Amino acid sequence: MKIALITDAWAPQINGVVRALQSTTAELQQRGHKVLVLHSGKGSSMPCPTYPEIALSLQPLSQVRGALEAFQPDCIHIATEGPLGLAARVWCAGHGLRFTTSFHTRFAEYISARYPVPLAWGYHFLRWFHNGAAKTMVSNAALAEELHGWGLRHLVLWSRGVDSNLFRPWPEQDATQLLPGARPAFVYFGRVAIEKNIEDFLKLDLPGSKHVIGDGPLAAELRQRYPEVTWHGMMQGETLSRHVAAADVMVFPSRTDTLGLVVREANACGVPVAAYPVTGPQASIDNGVNGFLSEDLAYAALQCLPLHREDCRQAALRHDWASCTNDFLHHLVPVTGAETA
Repeated sequence: MKIALITDAWAPQINGVVRALQSTTAELQQRGHKVLVLHSGKGSSMPCPTYPEIALSLQPLSQVRGALEAFQPDCIHIATEGPLGLAARVWCAGHGLRFTTSFHTRFAEYISARYPVPLAWGYHFLRWFHNGAAKTMVSNAALAEELHGWGLRHLVLWSRGVDSNLFRPWPEQDATQLLPGARPAFVYFGRVAIEKNIEDFLKLDLPGSKHVIGDGPLAAELRQRYPEVTWHGMMQGETLSRHVAAADVMVFPSRTDTLGLVVREANACGVPVAAYPVTGPQASIDNGVNGFLSEDLAYAALQCLPLHREDCRQAALRHDWASCTNDFLHHLVPVTGAETA
C-alpha cells in the first residue's frame, strides 16, 4: 500500500510527535508499505515565530500538489495542523479525496499560551480542520471524550508505543556520574517550553537534586533563574536513555500533553513518573505501580521513591509500536470511496 504522511513536525525536531511518526513510518516500511513523508525540510521554510526549532513550509500548497500528484497514494494521513497539514487538507477537499488526521498536540492551548487568542477560536479552527477527515486518531479515550465536547467528530483510538530496546534499564552504569549531586535525583526530560509547565517542577521543594534534560525557547531564561538545577541540554539515543535510567524519579509537570510519550519512555527505563492527574499521564500511570498522580506534585514525586523499577518497566512493555501500527493501519481509509471529505 502507498501511504502519504503529511507532517509539519519531523527531524531535526526532537519531540514526542516526531518520535511517534518516525516509529510508525519505520514499522510500516518494515511491513512492505511504501510511505511518502512530506515534511517542511523538503522545501523552502522559515522558523516558527516564538519556536525557531520548528520549520514552517513557505510553499506548502505547491509541495503538497507536486508530491501527491507524483506519488498517487492509496491513503493520505495528515498528522499536523501547520502549513503543510492545512495545504493537504485543502488539496484533498478540493479534489474529493478522503483522508485521515491525528490529534497530537493541544494546538488551541499552545496558541493561547503565547498570544491573546481565545481558546474557543483555536477549537473552532480545529473542528473545521479535523471534522473534514474520515477519521481523526487520538491517543486515549479520555482525550477523545474531551475533544468530543469541543465538537470534534469521527474520533478513533491510536495509542503510542515505546522503543523498549532503546529505553531500558542500565544496571551496570554509575548513576551518580551521569546525574551528579545528592540523591534522590529528580529528572524532567523533554522540551523546555511554556506549554510544558516546567517551572512547577523547578519550584518544588524536594530532597536530593533536580535535573533537566532537554532544550527549548525557555531554556536560557530558566537556567539563570534556577542555577541550583543541573541543566544537561539536549540528548538523544543511548545517551538520553542512560541518563533517564540514572534517575530515581521523573517529574512530568505538563497539564496540556495529549499523552506524554516521555512518561512511557521513563517507565521503560525502570523510572517511576510523578505527574498531575490530567488527561495525558492518566493514560499511562497507575498510582502506586509505575508512578503517582496528584495535584501536589512534590507529594507525587516522593510517593514514587519506593516504587519498584521492574513494575515500571512492565507497565511500559504493554505499549509496543507493532500493535500501535496495527491500529494506525486499521484506521486508514482509501482516498476514493463512497464518502468524500
